[in-house]
Amino acid sequence: MAHPHHTTGLCTQGRKLYASALRSGRISHEATATTPCLFDLNLLRPDPDNTDWLVPTPPTRALVGLVEPLDRELNEYRLFVTALADTVERMTTLDQEDPATAAFTVWTGKERIDTALVRALEECTEQFLAIQPASGRTNWNPATMRTTTQRVRRMSERGVSQRTLYNHTYRHHPAQLAYLDELSDTGLEVRTLEEMPERLLIVDRRVAFIPAQPDLEVAMEIRHPGLVWFLRALFEHFWELAVPWEHRLPEHDTAEGITGVQRSIARLLVEGHLDEAIARRLGMNVRTCRAHIARLGTALGSDSRTQLGYVLARSGILDEP
Repeated sequence: MAHPHHTTGLCTQGRKLYASALRSGRISHEATATTPCLFDLNLLRPDPDNTDWLVPTPPTRALVGLVEPLDRELNEYRLFVTALADTVERMTTLDQEDPATAAFTVWTGKERIDTALVRALEECTEQFLAIQPASGRTNWNPATMRTTTQRVRRMSERGVSQRTLYNHTYRHHPAQLAYLDELSDTGLEVRTLEEMPERLLIVDRRVAFIPAQPDLEVAMEIRHPGLVWFLRALFEHFWELAVPWEHRLPEHDTAEGITGVQRSIARLLVEGHLDEAIARRLGMNVRTCRAHIARLGTALGSDSRTQLGYVLARSGILDEP
């Protein structure tokens, strides 16, 4: 029968029998049949002179035997807790106090993102690359434009080369036109694309910033050399595809009067993108995007949004150069 005693506990009956054994110097096997805790705790041992009897372990020796295992176990826990605390402290330091040593750091909240970005830009000495998709909200407030203009000028004065990619739609917004005119003497190079990837900022071939969710409230600071190299290669690929700011955009209007922008929208529609995603990739607001979609439907004689995708796929306009 399994006994109910805990290995570190002595039951009431066991205490009485152990006290009796200490007084008389021995105790019979029969008397201890219901108190296995006496043996679990090494408080009794066989009498070397008579196997029918048991003799008690002296209390001082019994105490050492009981305490030593507990002390070893406690020491192991202390070592574990110390190691765990050290690990947590180092991880916390890497994440919050010294992001420059971390390959990846996640920043939450626009204020913290801006602080990390400004710190990196102030340390920039060679090159700054940026992909800046228009968000559809292109009316900068004067304070933001002034701060950004001053930052670009300071980097230019330090000899930093700067290249930026925008959407084609950027060419039609007065605030952005004024911004670039203000910086025309800084050496800032600008090109535009019809369709843009997500935002990307690269500082001195050593650190990159990318958004971690669509609302731009979370960003990732990347200092892993291999990944920064890959992102730079991605930027250069889009840069080669883009149209220099000083060049006119190529005309892609079709015989039906469908513009190049509308052809880009048509292609994304056929691929299954939603209006919001199309607007974000082309740098326009959703209302403008839907107006273009309506014009596509009128030009192609489509009576419904569902039919429009089918008509677009069969129209051949996406096959034209």
